[in-house]
Amino acid sequence: MNVVIKVDAETKAKMIEYYKDKCRDKVIPYVVFQAQDEDTVITMYESGKVMFQGVSADVDASMWGMVLEKEKKDEKVNNIYLHTTAVGSDEVGTGDYFGPIVVTASYVKKEDVEELIKLGVGDSKKISDDKIKKIAPIIAKKITYRSLILSNSEYNEKYRKDVNMNKIKAIMHNKVLYQLINEENVKYDYIIVDEFAKEARYYEYLTGISQIQKDITFITKAEDKNLAVACSSIISRYIFLKEFDKICTSLKIPLVKGAGKDVDKIGEEVVEKYGEDKLKEIAKLNFKNTDRILHTMIF
Repeated sequence: MNVVIKVDAETKAKMIEYYKDKCRDKVIPYVVFQAQDEDTVITMYESGKVMFQGVSADVDASMWGMVLEKEKKDEKVNNIYLHTTAVGSDEVGTGDYFGPIVVTASYVKKEDVEELIKLGVGDSKKISDDKIKKIAPIIAKKITYRSLILSNSEYNEKYRKDVNMNKIKAIMHNKVLYQLINEENVKYDYIIVDEFAKEARYYEYLTGISQIQKDITFITKAEDKNLAVACSSIISRYIFLKEFDKICTSLKIPLVKGAGKDVDKIGEEVVEKYGEDKLKEIAKLNFKNTDRILHTMIF
C-alpha cells in the first residue's frame, strides 16, 4: 500500500526529528530522507510530500496527515494533561552511539505542577545539559520516580533481528511504569507515554511478559504536554550524562554524543587505543557508525 500526504514546515521538522534514527544512508535526488519504521518505508520529498509504503502505510501516514488539525485541538486540551496528577515515562540515549539507554517513570501530583513549571521543567532536548545538571537533583527530591539503565554491552546482547530498538524501549518503559505504580500504589488520572510505537504494537512487544502495565495514554510529544513525562525526560538525561561522563573518564577520551560523522572519528580512536572489542562495551553496534568505523580502520 502507498499513501502520500502533504505536510507543512512545522510537521516536516517534527518528522525529521522523529525518524532521524531510522534513516537509510542512500542519497536520493530531491529527497530529504528515506526511513524504515518496522514494515513501513517513509520517503520525504523536498516539496513537502511524504510517501508511506507498506502494509501499515495508512496507519503510519494518518498519524502525520492529521497532525495539523490535531495540533490545533491540542492547544485547547493540553491543560487536560498538564494540570493533572499523572505517571509518565520517557527515555534518553536511543539516538546516541555511545552511552546507555535510560528510561524513567515519574509520578507528579497536580498540586506540584506550577512549582515544576517555575523550575523550568520541560522537554530535556530543549534544555541545556548544564541546566539539566542543576534542576534534575531538585526534581528528584520533589517527586517519586523509577529509572532503569541499559548499558551498551547489555543492549548489544539483547538486540537482534526479532528484538529491535522499539521492543527494548517498550520492555523498559513497561518495567519502570509497573514498578512505580505497584510499589508506590500511586493514584493517578493518567499514565502517559511519549508515543514511539502504536498502542497495539507496543503491547505486542510485551508478549511473554507477565507483569504488564495497562491503562496507558500514548501521546506524541508528550514531554511538552505533561509534567510527569517532562520530569522523566530530565531525570533520564541527567543519569545519561553521569554515565556518559564515567565512560569518558575511564577511556580518557572525550566521547561525542549523537551518531554523526564526528562520532566515527572518536570510534576510530577508541578502537586504535583499546581494540575492536571495546566498542561492544560502550557503543550500540547495530548503528551504521560501527561499519563506518571498522571499514576505515587498517589492522
